[in-house]
Amino acid sequence: MSIAVGTVLEGVVSGITRFGAFVELPGGVTGLVHISEVADTYVKDVKDFIKEKDRVRVKVINIDEKGKIGLSIKRADPNYDEHRRGQRHNRVTSVASFEDKLARFLKESDERLQDLKRHTDSKRGGRGARGY
Repeated sequence: MSIAVGTVLEGVVSGITRFGAFVELPGGVTGLVHISEVADTYVKDVKDFIKEKDRVRVKVINIDEKGKIGLSIKRADPNYDEHRRGQRHNRVTSVASFEDKLARFLKESDERLQDLKRHTDSKRGGRGARGY
């Protein structure tokens, strides 16, 4: 199968780094999905969206002079709108995302407080608690 810019293919995620994911394409060639091309929203960690061995649809967005293949998962989506790049897509998604973040923050905060209380309780008693 010929790989050309604009082609949509299916591949398997072969590796994940902090800057993107490597996808093995048909024919044994590998391309890179940069972190900015993983999803149509802010991506802090690629692992939040894809995992190794996941099958993904990708679009070939460039092939450089050295033969390196640049891929995009978000542009392979038939509903992707190039003109809406950089805009908030859906207010409901933002609200849900905020609620998820708030719930996570409250849970982590509560866990930290519990750890702090356990830590300070174990320190109480001073020198007399050691049996001197």
